[in-house]
Amino acid sequence: MAEDHTARDEDRRVLVLSNSAAGSSEEGLVERVCGELESCSPSGTEVVTPADDEEYAAAVASAVGRDVVVMGGDGSVHRLLQAVHDQDLLGRIGAVGVVPLGTGNDLVRGAGIPLDPQEAARVAVAGAPTARGLMVDDTGAVVVNAVHAGVAAEATAHAGDVKGVLGKAAYGWGALRAGLTSKGWHLRVSVDGESIADDGRPELMVTLALGSSVGGGTPVAPHARADDGQVEVVVAHGVSPAARVRFALDLRKGRHTQREDVTLTSGREVVVTAERDIDAFRVNTDGEVEEQRVARRSWRLLEQGWTLRVPEGSTGDAG
Repeated sequence: MAEDHTARDEDRRVLVLSNSAAGSSEEGLVERVCGELESCSPSGTEVVTPADDEEYAAAVASAVGRDVVVMGGDGSVHRLLQAVHDQDLLGRIGAVGVVPLGTGNDLVRGAGIPLDPQEAARVAVAGAPTARGLMVDDTGAVVVNAVHAGVAAEATAHAGDVKGVLGKAAYGWGALRAGLTSKGWHLRVSVDGESIADDGRPELMVTLALGSSVGGGTPVAPHARADDGQVEVVVAHGVSPAARVRFALDLRKGRHTQREDVTLTSGREVVVTAERDIDAFRVNTDGEVEEQRVARRSWRLLEQGWTLRVPEGSTGDAG
């Protein structure tokens, strides 16, 4: 019987997914965080550092009935939930905790999780479990925080060119470059079957958001709630040089949703279609930009979401 009891205890250990790409400068921090996680978890932890996609998929498969902690940024959370969705495990794993070791960490910021890794570690295993929505597109890719078409996707693509040099400042550089060069795309946008952008005007940006911020804190969808069963949709129409500059300034302060050339709505299913071949657009999903431009993409909010651990009393995006 003792062996059965031990096996059950091990089955309940929190699965900690560490990043094999972490540099030597982070090794000490990762070790300290793992120690904090172990000390805060009543059931103990199992730290796994998958070397490849196959090992990662196997680790996620082992998470059924267990809580999971992700050590990394928004991209690491996206990777986990993509694997969970691909293996049809939504609703079968426990709560997810996040220890932010990324650049933007917008999901963490919006949820009120501490940016200090050791403080976040305590929340990751002992915080309050809160329900969050999850989107999926017609290619099977999930969206955890936000997805963009148009200038925001171009900005992230440009930021990627200099991220290794500028770090977080790369987002500002990318936005500036995209804002100066983008002249808009003629797109049709429908939300729950109702068209919200088909009047012939070019669009500067289309954003679908579950979380409130992108790019390290830019409040792209300040009213978004991760738990209300809706996707916040922001469409910016102003493409003149002056309109682009004013939009960028308002965006930084979260005032853009009050502009007359911005449409704000919400729903559960969104379709974006390019009017012409020249209007094919980039897609930026949770900070990762697809190389190929597309002429059409659709997204829907899944019935089954996921659970994130946040500080007790935190309202985060939901507030």
